[in-house]
Parts: sequence; structure tokens; C-alpha cells
Amino acid sequence: MLCLSADGTLPKIDIAVFADTGWEPKKVYEHLARLEREIAAPAGIPILRVSSGNIRDDALDPNHRFASMPLYILNQDGKQGMTRRQCTGEYKIKPIKKKMREILGYPYPSRVPKGVFVEQWVGISTDEFHRAKDSGVQYMHNAHPLIDIGWSRADCVRYLQRLGLADTPKSSCLGCPFHGNAQWRSLRDASPTEWDDVVAFDAAIRKGNARANASGNPLLGEAFLHRSRIPLHKAPIDHVTRSERDAAELDELENGVVSGCSPWACRGEEPEQGDFGLAS
Repeated sequence: MLCLSADGTLPKIDIAVFADTGWEPKKVYEHLARLEREIAAPAGIPILRVSSGNIRDDALDPNHRFASMPLYILNQDGKQGMTRRQCTGEYKIKPIKKKMREILGYPYPSRVPKGVFVEQWVGISTDEFHRAKDSGVQYMHNAHPLIDIGWSRADCVRYLQRLGLADTPKSSCLGCPFHGNAQWRSLRDASPTEWDDVVAFDAAIRKGNARANASGNPLLGEAFLHRSRIPLHKAPIDHVTRSERDAAELDELENGVVSGCSPWACRGEEPEQGDFGLAS
């Protein structure tokens, strides 16, 4: 949408916003810098970076309140579960809302007058129109310009290819539990340092977040980043799931990986289908 606004296909936006969880892949930050340099700056569109902190550090800090990630849980009786997903709201939506209030001139706890609002574009394509939703607050009105111009995900990919941006990476935390096997493999094979970081985090959260452990409230079961509920370095990430094969046939970005994280449009709400296989 930033590129479409910069080239005049869509109206010129006032600002673009990136909500930074503090734990994005290095290639995401590099891509953001490139967009800023080659697309946004020449078009006179500032990119604002907003943040509520570093989600990795916060999870491991016993003195910090932690908005839980959707970790896969294996209970003592063998039953499976998941922790609540609060991270998108805390690390994506909350800092964006805070910044929008400041831009409107009514920082919290000021009341934003009725009729004062920003129009916020959310990048949902026609393939996923069912994800389109309102912001939930009266001072932000969500709009979905890709749907308005009838663009599918394939249209977006072709456009990025024409701009030389076919390598656009997904924005999501390095250790997001909603990663598919393809994303885990890519991290392991292409970025060993980041892989080691995620493996270490997976081991560190086995009994839940650090604050709960420090207060004497550890998980009764065990927490994992991978849906197999096996330590990440042993998890069956080389198994190719059915949805991964289906996505690859669409020739999508990142070899068919579709899961990512976006405010008001978190793809992780619908876990990848197909059996994941179990390590013997």
C-alpha cells in the first residue's frame, strides 16, 4: 500500500506506521530501511516506528508484565492446549493507537471528540476479505484499499516483482508460534544466529514466562513454540504440510509461506492445516 500510494495508484497517505515488537527478523528491518530510502522518502511519506517494548526480553524479564504469546502447551496428563494470544494487541495494536491519539492531539487519557478520527489502511487483499474488521475505537476508521481496487494476493506479488521487491519478507516475531514449518526451516537454514536465538528462547519458556515463574506460578505443564509440542531443535520442521504445498502452488512470496502477523489481520488466528508429523 505504501508503494501504491507513492506511485499515485492510491491517494497519498500522510504517514506509514510500523509497529515493532523488537524481535523481528533482521531481513525485515533491512527491508523497512530500503522502503524508507527508496520508496517513502522520495514520495515525501514519513514512516513512523512505534513500539511497546521488546517481546522477547519482556517474556524473560521476571519484573515485567508480559502479554502472553500463543504458546503450545502439553499438560501433565498429556492433554494439549494453548496460552492466550495477547501479543498482537499489546505489541502491535496498542502502540499504534497510542501514536494515532498523539497525532490527533488527544494523547491518553484525553477524550478524542466525536467526529475526530484518522483513516487507517489495512493491507487485506480480496482473498482474505473475511479478515477485514473495524478498529474497535471511534477515532480510527479502518479502510481496506486493496479490496477496494480488487487486488488479490497474486496481484500484490506481481506488483512487488515489477518493483524489484519480490524478496519482501513477512513481518512477524522470530519466535512466533504460528510459524509454519517452512518458516522454521528458512530460519534454521538461512539465519543460524537467529535460529539459535529462537531455540534458546523456546527452552527458556518451557515453564511459562519469567514473571509467572518468579511469583511461584509456573505452568503445570510445558510450553513450546512448535505445534508438535517438541523442543524446537528436535521438532519435525522438515515435514511439509498440506497447506504449505497448496500455498506453494500459488507461487506466493517466501516459497508459499502464508503465516505472518499484522495488526487487525493476524494470519495466525487460523493455524496451518494438515498433520505436522511426530518425531519418533
